[in-house]
Amino acid sequence: MTTDARSAGARTILVVDDEPHIVRFTAMNLEVEGFRVATAANGREALAVLAGDEAVDLVVLDVMMPELDGFETLRRIRADSSVPVIFVTVRGDEADRVAGLDLGADDYLTKPFSPRELASRIRALFRRIEAAEPPRLQKVPVDDWLTINFDQSMVITGGAEVHLRPTEYRLLYQLVNNSGQLLSHDTLLERVWGPEYRGEHQYVRTYVTYLRQKLEQDPRHPQYILSERGLGYRFKELD
Repeated sequence: MTTDARSAGARTILVVDDEPHIVRFTAMNLEVEGFRVATAANGREALAVLAGDEAVDLVVLDVMMPELDGFETLRRIRADSSVPVIFVTVRGDEADRVAGLDLGADDYLTKPFSPRELASRIRALFRRIEAAEPPRLQKVPVDDWLTINFDQSMVITGGAEVHLRPTEYRLLYQLVNNSGQLLSHDTLLERVWGPEYRGEHQYVRTYVTYLRQKLEQDPRHPQYILSERGLGYRFKELD
């Protein structure tokens, strides 16, 4: 079901949770923030809404649901859609957060969370999606193994194209365009995720791991994305 927000042209947020009182409370607060809200009580309903005629701009997806849990729902969403997803878990378990990000979630929140925090994360995510910086470095032949083409959003390793998710691509963009310079965790968080994420160093560590797995010949001994323990990361100096 969808309810109208007060502002014309409002973004539509799909809230998916099997607890009716949480759905009502979340929907009410998002409407107050100016969003249009659609709701689903489980993963199957969520997939049906996404397959329907109404466009959904972002999904707030609970993990712990019967029949089709959040992990499987997200897996099916990512099979044919790049709609932004904020994963919600009642557990503060790092494994849940990492699993959600690995399946393609764009962000996560741990229950209980404040309505203001959710709205802030949603707006920050929309800003990241819309803030497409003009590429400075375009085609970057790093070496015989790795070539990055920012103009075409393409990464080649060993002659084969590698698919990067949008957040991975934005992180790589910042590292490569500042090659040789140490970028702190908070600098990367502010530039890639937004100022609301200062202190959330796990995001940077997780996505650096993903990039290394996709770009490095031996991720255990990285040659491109180098770390300075406790300080941050730098991309190898380019010629």
